Amino acid sequence: QVQLVESGGGLVQAGDSLRLSCAASGRTFSNYAMGWFRQAPGKEREFVARISRSGGTRYYADSVKGRFTISRDNAKNTVSLQMNSLNPEDTAVYYCAADLGTSYSSSYYQNHHVYDYWGQGTQVTVSS
Repeated sequence: QVQLVESGGGLVQAGDSLRLSCAASGRTFSNYAMGWFRQAPGKEREFVARISRSGGTRYYADSVKGRFTISRDNAKNTVSLQMNSLNPEDTAVYYCAADLGTSYSSSYYQNHHVYDYWGQGTQVTVSS
């Protein structure tokens, strides 16, 4: 079992930055690839970013590429999402998730069903 707790959400203006963090406890953190997803009201859960177990490989949704950066610290059991140049379309509840799998296929890692553990989410609201 892995417990995930997100933090860092809030209300910001368009163009601002936020840094989300996710603290993991339980089983060995470095055994899991980590992902960030988001879900806006009335919409499906959407892939945002993923980082491999070692942190050496990162993937991003096209909508956030160049603005968001995912990182992890295996010594501190944390994964972060630095979000810059936020816009109202980024408004959503953001979730971190842990995955034991190692596939590099986008059809795999963008699918929220493959992730084994989820946090409770943190709200990000971007006003125009």
